[in-house]
Amino acid sequence: MLIKVTCAIIEQFGRVLITQRSETMTQALLWEFPGGKIEEGETETECLTREITEELNLIVTPTQRLTPVQQQYPTYTIELIPYICQYNRGTIQLAEHKTYHWVTLADLNDYAWCPADLPIVKEYLSLQLTV
Repeated sequence: MLIKVTCAIIEQFGRVLITQRSETMTQALLWEFPGGKIEEGETETECLTREITEELNLIVTPTQRLTPVQQQYPTYTIELIPYICQYNRGTIQLAEHKTYHWVTLADLNDYAWCPADLPIVKEYLSLQLTV
């Protein structure tokens, strides 16, 4: 079974937002770019803006789609679809995650990432080095 999931690389002041999964979630306490499952009839960007508002109370604008990643787990496969996003407004209020950090590019590799997010971190960093 393939589950399509979007995630947001939210940029602000030279940092990006990452979130830590709670103890009750699968892949507990690992770090990820926030996002969620695409619902029936929803576009990738509609999903992303909805999920970020629901989970973090932030308003963002997706600006660039990166390469989707397929990650296989024992009972399902996810296709993680990343977007670089512009932060517009809002104050973070965590609905599901344990905590969050605004991190510099240099610090992104210092976190224990969910397996599906690792290729996204790598691609994002390589894009930033060419800017």
